[in-house]
Amino acid sequence: MEVPLWASVPFALMLLSIALFPLINLHWWEKNYPLVAIALGILGLSLYLFLSRDLETVWHTALEYFSFISLIGSLFVVTGGILIRIEGPATPWVNALILFLGAAISNVIGTTGASMLLIRPFLRLNKGRLKPYLVIFFIFIVSNIGGALTPIGDPPLFLGYLKGIPFFWLVEHVWFIWLFTLALVLGVFLFFDFRNRKGLDEPAFAGKPGLFFLGKRSLIFLGLIIIAVFLPTPIRELIMIASALASYFLTPRSVHIDNDFSFDPIKEVAILFLGIFATMIPALKFLETHGHSLGLTTPGQFFWITGSLSSFLDNAPTYLTFLTTAMGALGLDIHGLLAQTPKDVVAISLGAVFFGAMTYIGNGPNFMVKCISDRTGLKCPSFLGYIIRYSLPILVPVFLLVWLLFIR
Repeated sequence: MEVPLWASVPFALMLLSIALFPLINLHWWEKNYPLVAIALGILGLSLYLFLSRDLETVWHTALEYFSFISLIGSLFVVTGGILIRIEGPATPWVNALILFLGAAISNVIGTTGASMLLIRPFLRLNKGRLKPYLVIFFIFIVSNIGGALTPIGDPPLFLGYLKGIPFFWLVEHVWFIWLFTLALVLGVFLFFDFRNRKGLDEPAFAGKPGLFFLGKRSLIFLGLIIIAVFLPTPIRELIMIASALASYFLTPRSVHIDNDFSFDPIKEVAILFLGIFATMIPALKFLETHGHSLGLTTPGQFFWITGSLSSFLDNAPTYLTFLTTAMGALGLDIHGLLAQTPKDVVAISLGAVFFGAMTYIGNGPNFMVKCISDRTGLKCPSFLGYIIRYSLPILVPVFLLVWLLFIR
């Protein structure tokens, strides 16, 4: 039986809860968000099963959630055992360099791995002048836009790789768009950072600039997690969980203390995304059923529709839906699509990856970065504040330029 669009109401309520309850009563939300997420998740699942009797999709979504939380949780634990201190002045140019290097690294260890590895040292470096925009641009660049070059960078691109897109195909076809987009966003970041620095009476840095590093043992476990990404379920998740446990128990307590490590951020992400995964099943099923009827024929249309939906829905199945739609519209397999209309693949790939930065839930590491930053006492923008004050005025004009110059 076809699932109607109104079955997505629990998902809409989940988004509204994340957006509005912290503004209405933050203390109540911090205490009761598990009840809200679980209640809406049960409602969404019950409604979907009543309408469709489709246990297979529910089981598949449960496995996807297990894979998601295994990856993000293991990376959180393992990087919590790596202490990086960047000694030197936190100048705008140094901050921009760290963000650019984080974007490059995200193509090797994934946006989640790069985010978990670098957010703590980035916050420590800027301890004397922390502002919300530092976290926001970190999410924009390291947690999302950076990972557009390889299948390791972001989950939707890995699905494309499994479908038959060669490993280095995107590097060849989007590196200049990637570089252009990063340059624009970093340019806006430098404007913000120089303005924030103006008028500050910062003491001169008396020491010697350098990099202080502890936890080399955890790098082995980080490498194991990245390798495990290419293995099948459940071997993949078992290796990730084993790596996290080994790293946690082998890491000196002093490193965890210096990293201000606790399980609170991963607990919050796990519970909220449990509700999100459960409630978005009807929305994704509706998209899967009706994606072919949207009349998408141009790369620009694929870019905007894939991106817009990836801002709120899981970008991996959204990417796969429109990649399949593009192949079906032309009667081509993936190799034919790459040969005849490569710009469609570029548009779908960049839409799925870039637009993950539009909201806190657009990509897995976004909310994790926010939770870690909140632990430092920095008050990050609310769900709506993030969109209205940052992603809409900054990212949408950038994406418009990308569309006009490279995709339209």
